[in-house]
Amino acid sequence: MSDRQLHTSAGPREWLGLAVLVLPTALLSMDATVLYLALPSLAADLEPSPGQLLWISDAYGFLVAGFLVTMGTLGDRIGRRRLLLIGAAAFLVMSVLAACAPSAELLIAARGLLGIAGATLMPSTLELIGSMFRDPRQRGAAIGLWSAGLSAGVALGPVAGGLLLEWFWWGSVFLLAVPVMILLLITGPILLPEHHDAEPGKPDLASVALSLATVLPVVYGIKHLAEGGSPLPGGAALLLGASAGVVFRRRQQQLRLPLIDLRLFAARPFRNALLVLLAALACVAGVYLFAALHLQQETGLSPIGAGLWLMPSAVAMVLTSVAAPALARRIPTHRLLTWSLAVSAVGFVVLAWTPDEHGLAPLVAGLVLIYLGLGPVMALSTDTVVSAAPPGRAGAASALSETSVEFGLALGVAVLGSIGTFVQRGHGFTPGLVVVAVIGAAVLLGLAVLTGRRPAA
Repeated sequence: MSDRQLHTSAGPREWLGLAVLVLPTALLSMDATVLYLALPSLAADLEPSPGQLLWISDAYGFLVAGFLVTMGTLGDRIGRRRLLLIGAAAFLVMSVLAACAPSAELLIAARGLLGIAGATLMPSTLELIGSMFRDPRQRGAAIGLWSAGLSAGVALGPVAGGLLLEWFWWGSVFLLAVPVMILLLITGPILLPEHHDAEPGKPDLASVALSLATVLPVVYGIKHLAEGGSPLPGGAALLLGASAGVVFRRRQQQLRLPLIDLRLFAARPFRNALLVLLAALACVAGVYLFAALHLQQETGLSPIGAGLWLMPSAVAMVLTSVAAPALARRIPTHRLLTWSLAVSAVGFVVLAWTPDEHGLAPLVAGLVLIYLGLGPVMALSTDTVVSAAPPGRAGAASALSETSVEFGLALGVAVLGSIGTFVQRGHGFTPGLVVVAVIGAAVLLGLAVLTGRRPAA
């Protein structure tokens, strides 16, 4: 091994630090799906309207997506470990508030504040991994493990929720954060290095405001239209967000140190990776919501029973996330992504096989195939995004990766959830699940074709 390799190789402290970072990562992604099995008991207790129920489900993800870029850049400036610990303390407090919310309105507010706190945590974990693991092979393995934690959180959210709901009230699903954040606050200062941009420059508050003015109105507009409301407010919000986005882009092109370095998007692999994360996670989140509800409402399973039926897909996703970096050393990345997306698309086709006629087998088999493919997709796409950024802009690049993930999860619940709900009205639950699965298969096949093209030289 060369002196350079010895100098850049991570040691035991870095790997222990990675373990500390994977825990909150899994928890944060779990928070996006942990409510799936709690919705029936939550609805019975708080009696939210259908619109409020959707906001309870995805307010967290939308606020995370809205603030990720801002918080990622803030971490580059004030220090990534500092921002991580501030976010951990805020997330702990907001989790307790959500668990004790006495009304739907307060729960929506608590979920939104959880999203803002989560936005400080998500990019910080990935940024610190980039600074702790300089060797490309070790960094790929570390991101694979980080992706496994993210994948496990997404897939195990309903499982953990089901276990807690077997013995406790719906608010208990939020208290999972308490021991994890306490552990992070204790061990973070010991195991994690501080890292920030050596020349951060002054934060451009106008860019921050424009980024929020772009993301949040677009989120509201899509959600409002997906709910079947009047097209005027939704359309106006989309127009406002698009207009702010145009101004935001022009401003970034004029700044020496922009909030988002638009030059990163010149690379096709970078653009494709963000698109794949966004679209794939949207399809998976939408169908997973319907699958979790189907197991309870159509088959009559208890929350813990439904969670156990979802366990095989979670295990499949974790295993392929961990294996992805090793596979990528033997198979070209674009080809491995294509195969993984194709496997997930097949899973959606299997899932579209009417569960009422064939029992639980198609549902479980379809989810396993979907998550077998999604593991490598998340690990390899995330590594592509992080590797494309210079060290001083790692925060912004990490935030873009996380924005795609969280935006995808939230959009999947809002858009596909609304489409499925519209279809099932008057036709039963199963047609809604089938339509969402067919949409997911079509989108994943399209992504497979996109990634199958050889990357530009």
